[in-house]
Amino acid sequence: MQPRYDYRYDLFEEEEYQRNKPVKVRPVLHLNLKQKWFDMIASGEKKEEYREIKPFWNRVFGAYITIRGKRYHPSDVDIMFSNGYAKNRRQMLVECMYMRVGTGRTDWGADPGEQYHTLVLGEIKSKNF
Repeated sequence: MQPRYDYRYDLFEEEEYQRNKPVKVRPVLHLNLKQKWFDMIASGEKKEEYREIKPFWNRVFGAYITIRGKRYHPSDVDIMFSNGYAKNRRQMLVECMYMRVGTGRTDWGADPGEQYHTLVLGEIKSKNF
């Protein structure tokens, strides 16, 4: 006669796995902002961030976003926006939806007729303020 199998142990192991399963860490692009633009993104008013088309930003942005020498698709990247350089500065982690090159909105900081690397922002994942 075979002993009865107790299914409670399977349930316990599944719950334990769900609690301790590894979390996939997304790559993070760190960008610093002036207070005006930081506050607009934090309030949800500004949905795009602009970076000039210059040699430095051309190395970071292309068809992919380059972080520490590795290339990532823009939708796989989170952006850590900081307000200043102090140790206790305000920061928020924002999802990047996609990236494009084009003109931006003047009320969001773009100069009229100027081309920019445009990061289209998604939801705010976390804030420290």
